[in-house]
Amino acid sequence: MDRQSQIDFILDHYENPRHYGALADASATAQGVNPGCGDVVTIYLKADGGGRIAAISFEGEGCTISQAGASIVTEMFTGKTLADVENTSAEAILDLLGREIAATRLKCATLGLNTTKEAVRRLRNG
Repeated sequence: MDRQSQIDFILDHYENPRHYGALADASATAQGVNPGCGDVVTIYLKADGGGRIAAISFEGEGCTISQAGASIVTEMFTGKTLADVENTSAEAILDLLGREIAATRLKCATLGLNTTKEAVRRLRNG
């Protein structure tokens, strides 16, 4: 994607977030905060018996990058396994957001991923 396409992709996820809102029957939740700028993301996960994500959603407030990143993560992991989440690197998110755009906002860009990983950890630890 060229730079403008990446900006349009990020703005679309920010203005039209996917999977936004609390899951009442979540198996695990986690809240991530970026103290540097005040971004907040709460991830809700519902897993099926086979270790697959049956549903994932988020709520939050903050900058365009953090909120778009959380929206992208929910799309990315719907139907995937818990291991898929654990094995996804920050590099994958940076590639989706565009390195040039997200390079100076790494904590914002990875807040959704890191919070999802924390929700998986909580789910596995009961």
